Amino acid sequence: MALGFLCSWQVAVWLCKRSGKNADQLTSMLTGLMLSAIVGARLAYVIEHWHAEFAASPASILRFDQGGLMFYGGFILASIFTLIYIKIKKINLFELSDVILTVLPLGHAFGRIGCFMHGCCYGKITQSKTGVCFPKFSPAWWEQSSSNPPLIPESATQSLPVIPTQLIESAATLTLFIVLFILFPKKYKKLGFITGVYLIAYAIIRFMIEFLRGDPRAAVGPLSISQTISIGLIAVGIFAIAYSRKNSKKNSNYRV
Repeated sequence: MALGFLCSWQVAVWLCKRSGKNADQLTSMLTGLMLSAIVGARLAYVIEHWHAEFAASPASILRFDQGGLMFYGGFILASIFTLIYIKIKKINLFELSDVILTVLPLGHAFGRIGCFMHGCCYGKITQSKTGVCFPKFSPAWWEQSSSNPPLIPESATQSLPVIPTQLIESAATLTLFIVLFILFPKKYKKLGFITGVYLIAYAIIRFMIEFLRGDPRAAVGPLSISQTISIGLIAVGIFAIAYSRKNSKKNSNYRV
């Protein structure tokens, strides 16, 4: 995650300088954005897994070193922080969000590699050659050994092979970053366009990957919480692109 934040921010500053945007605005909000993202991600995970992991030991909420972060929770709280920040500083939302969301998939790609190394956010059991067996005491091992009935004995040294959804999402978000990075020089003047593309594209990526996830998922009817949020993000993304198109036409009419 630290590498993801660092790399993303360096690219964001470079994009600001290339497009004539104020890089100091991004740098000044870096600490608050990082903290809000981490706290939001942790809170969302704790809420979703309260009974299974934290009800008996609330103090473990502070054990960030044991993993347990939910991307959408971090995204939502970081978004709230950004809205408060632009209100105080009187900045156009899309001036910041277009830059931030261009580089966010790069940081996300690093984060999902971290998920893979920890063993969380794993996929469903598979017999495919691409399946990955995680070691004893990993999240996948715990879930499979403690299920009713157990899928593996407690003496098992590894889990059953599961779909490496972490790597799939890492590859998908890296691809999304490349696309947005290429689009940015062409579209940065159309405020909201990059934001809309990111929201729609990532929401679709996450919605589809949720079907492959094998870790415990809180549900909202037939969908997971993440899929429900994804639907909402698609709606917001459509609004952002519509705003971009409308704003571009106004600017075009003004120049004429």
